[in-house]
Amino acid sequence: MFNKTIKPNEIRRECFLINADGVVLGRLATRVASILRGKHRAYFSPQWDMGDYVIVYNAAKVKLTGNKEEKKIYYRHSGYPGGLKEVPAAKMRAQKPEYLITHAVKGMLPKNRLSRQVMKKLFVYAGEKYDHRGKKLKEMEI
Repeated sequence: MFNKTIKPNEIRRECFLINADGVVLGRLATRVASILRGKHRAYFSPQWDMGDYVIVYNAAKVKLTGNKEEKKIYYRHSGYPGGLKEVPAAKMRAQKPEYLITHAVKGMLPKNRLSRQVMKKLFVYAGEKYDHRGKKLKEMEI
């Protein structure tokens, strides 16, 4: 028995469509991160970008368990002294609902050049509308 390694030019990419309405944020993010890396395939190699495209819609309706809606805080820093900004999850959902999902998925990927390349295949939309004509979309339940 032998192991065949897949080369990057032999990878056939698919496009998955995921509805985030009522899905718990962490469970959604782990599944999306796995698809983006290509871990759902039989021929996964960690050094190559083997993953598929993922389109997530209804990001504004993603579910946060417990009291994370009020207690969870997103931080960012301007780089200047005293430049720490804190935004609660409820306010972030109102302003940028896509950020909830992209931030969670990005945190589940390795911190390297490959993850930055992988994140370019993630498309998150706040509402029902998404425009990806000409692609074969596979509807996926989570």
